[in-house]
This record gives sequence, structure tokens and C-alpha cells, in this order.
Amino acid sequence: AAAPGLLLALTVALRTLNCFLVQTSFVPDEYWQSLEVAHRMVFNWSSSVLNIHNYGYLTWEWTSSLRGYSYPLIFASMYKALQLLAKDNVQLLIWVPRLAQAVLAAFADVKLYSLVQHLENSETAKFVFFCQLCSWFTWYSCTRTLTNTMETILTIFALSYYPIKGSKMGNSCKYLALVALAIVVRPTAVIPWMPLVFSNFLQEQRKADLILHKCIPVGLVTVGTSLIIDRVFFGEWVLVQLNFLKFNVLQNLGTFYGSHPWHWYFTQGLPVVLGPHLPFFIHGCVLAPRRYRIFLLAVIWTVLVYSTLSHKEFRFIYSVLPFCMIFCGYSLKHLKAWKKSAASFLLLSNLLPALYTGLVHQRGTLDVMSHIQQLCNNSHQSQAFVFILMPCHSTPFYSHVHCPLKMRFLQCPPNLTGNESYTDEADVFYSNPLGWLNKEFHNDTLLPSHLILFSVLEQEISPFLALRGYEKTATVFHTHVPQGRVGSHIYIYRRKTEMNH
Repeated sequence: AAAPGLLLALTVALRTLNCFLVQTSFVPDEYWQSLEVAHRMVFNWSSSVLNIHNYGYLTWEWTSSLRGYSYPLIFASMYKALQLLAKDNVQLLIWVPRLAQAVLAAFADVKLYSLVQHLENSETAKFVFFCQLCSWFTWYSCTRTLTNTMETILTIFALSYYPIKGSKMGNSCKYLALVALAIVVRPTAVIPWMPLVFSNFLQEQRKADLILHKCIPVGLVTVGTSLIIDRVFFGEWVLVQLNFLKFNVLQNLGTFYGSHPWHWYFTQGLPVVLGPHLPFFIHGCVLAPRRYRIFLLAVIWTVLVYSTLSHKEFRFIYSVLPFCMIFCGYSLKHLKAWKKSAASFLLLSNLLPALYTGLVHQRGTLDVMSHIQQLCNNSHQSQAFVFILMPCHSTPFYSHVHCPLKMRFLQCPPNLTGNESYTDEADVFYSNPLGWLNKEFHNDTLLPSHLILFSVLEQEISPFLALRGYEKTATVFHTHVPQGRVGSHIYIYRRKTEMNH
């Protein structure tokens, strides 16, 4: 009995280390769809007192009811607990949710191990577990506060109760409840589960029983709970899952955030996410017994469905990675003479991308927050006004500052009104940065005390900076591969105080 406990303890320790070794930003949703919402749910009390209308800014997805409050509620309860204990300092607000996510990820890793142990044997389970812990993309993503992360964790939990042939752990009620939970967190979780649920239905002798006594009650309870939670926080009845589907699939407004060719997941998405595991995955697919074909079908089906949507991202297919790891582990176990070298290759080749993406690539937008936090301890806090002149949502917001500082960033909601000539604020700004700044701040009394910008913008707005008496106070490294509006460094400019008198 000590062995599973020991395995869990070691995995929790590893994922905790993992959490602290990921200090970079991946996508804005990591904060804006979870921590920012949670921060507002708990700390919004101060907004009316302090005249800050956006102490806890909600993005357009929330004002259009496309997202549900069930996932942010998890973090809001952590924030509330910290607040009640008078421990709501900014470092704890940043790290506690991530550590909680890391612990959940560790539980999921061990669940995957015990699943394969039940289906196969301890040796195969060991290799699958090794592959899961080696995966650079899992390392990069599993401790982040992303809905994709929670969707993947719940998918592993659900998988461990899925009634596959030869499984003694199968439990329709449990796996359906976990799948329903995943769909509440992120409606797209329905995609990988479609073939699995359908296959379960075909194999089930008592089909009516499965639908009437399991599917329907589970569905009603989860949808009902999610509806009530959203009713409390939106103040009206909304079915966010339906809105989400309408927006992303029927109106296809996701293209606003970029579109990719149909084959992107096959030529780039999956190869990058799998990384060095790719040859083992292919080898494992050839070797694996027939009953695992349903897992492979889930992977192929998910990638095909996502390929039909024009907006594509690596994280969208994160939820099929655990399925892939089962095949990778299968491959490793059956490599007779090459086992050791293959395992060493996997470990070393994943280590580099894991450490680089976790510690180096795109770290500036988080590092810059500690400079902003320092303004909170300042006696001039009430006069401070920080304007983030970056592509919108580049940085987190109040969840990483936690004081009622006046802050502003460039807005970029998509065209929700159907206006033909629509351009968002960020695009208007970037089309003529200098002109925009001169027009926006024609009156000196409105000027921000601090400007935060990417290095690529500096030259273009230098006349404005010089004329208005801004001086550079800090340079923060961001990335080795600057692209477009994103520069290699972030500059912090402060307005000289003598200008104010």
C-alpha cells in the first residue's frame, strides 16, 4: 500500500518543482479567463470606493456570456480563503492557484499510471508514466491556470473509469460525470469524448439503462449546477455552452484571432505538441492491441474536427496528449535492445524545450508585473497611472498586482456588432502610434505616470516620449524570437516628476 502513496508523493514533488520552473507566459487566457475573473469575484468591493471602474476587468467573452463561472470559482474560493486568513498578498495570489493546478496534474499522472497498470501490467504502466512525465508540452502546460489544463486533467480522470475491454475499473456513472464536468469547464471537451461515449453505448447491453439512469441524470445535475453558478454571477439565466458553440462554430468569429491552413494540426500542431515522442507514438499505434483503437480514434477524430475550424492553437489539442502517451509507453516497452537508449533520448530531448519554454521564452510580460507591484508600496500610489502600450492582454492585470492602481491597456474585442468598418483600439493604435498618443493625451493632466511597451515600438513613439518628459527606468528581457508587434525586450518609461509641477 505504501507504493502508490510513495508514487503520488514523488509525483506531487515533481509537479511542484515543475510549477516553479515555469515562469513564462503562454496565452492570455491563462489569466484573463481564470485568475482575473476570480480576482474580480472576490476583491471587486473596492471599485466603488476607489473610483476605479475596472478593478477586475472582464474581457468581452464575459460581457457576451461566452464563458462560465464554474472554473474561475475554484480560484475565487482560494482567493476568498486567503482573504479571510488575511494572507492575500500578491505572491500567494499568483502561486496558490498554480500550485493547486500542479497537485491536480500529479494526481492525473498517477491515475494514468494505475489505468495502464489495470489494463496491461506494471511494466507497461511504468513506461507510459515515464513518457507522461517526460513530455515537454505537458511540463509547459500542466501547472497553468488554463481551461485546457483542467480539461486535460479531467479527461485523464474520466479515462481511468472508462469501461474499455479488460478494465475492471470501468464505471459509466463516474466517467460520464467527469466528462460532463470537463464540458462545463471547456465545452470543446465534448469532441474527444464523442467516439468514446458512442463506442461505450454500442457495447453496452442495457442501452436504455445507460441513457435513462446514467447519461440523463449526470447531464441534468452538471448542467443544472453550472446554470445556477452562472445565474448567481451573471445575474440572469444564461447557457454559456450554447453561446460558446454559436460564437466559435456557427459564426466562426474565432478567425479574428488568426486563421491557419486546414492541415496545420497534422503538419505542425501535433508534431510540436508530441515533440520527440512522435516516432514512439507512431510505432505504438502500429503495435498496440485492437482494444486501444478507440483511443487512437479519439485522437484522430479530435484533430480532424479542430482542423475544420480556421483558428488553431497548440493548446487546443492538449487534451489528446494523454491518449498519445499510452501509445508511446507501449512502444517503449516493446523496444527490446534499445529501451535504455530510447528512454535517455526521450528524457534529454524533452528537457531542453521544457526548460527553455518554461524559463526563458516569453517571460518578460510576467517579470514586468513585479515592477508594477512596486508602485503599490509607493506613497504616490494614488497618482500613479500605468498604461500598457502592448498588443492587448499581453500581461496579466489586477490578479498580479492586487492593489487599486490605475491601469489601462489597449482594448481589442472582436467585431460583435457586425459593423463593416470595425477596427479595434489596438489596431487603431498600431496603425499610427505617434498620432494616436498625441491625440489621446493632448492634455498634459491626463498623461500616464508610467508607460510599458515592447522595444519594437520605442523608435516610433520616441518624439512623444521626449516631449512629454518620459525617461526609461527599466529594461526587461522577453524573448529571443520577437515577431511583429512583440519585441525582444520590454521597456518601462516613467514620467519625470519635475514635469508635474
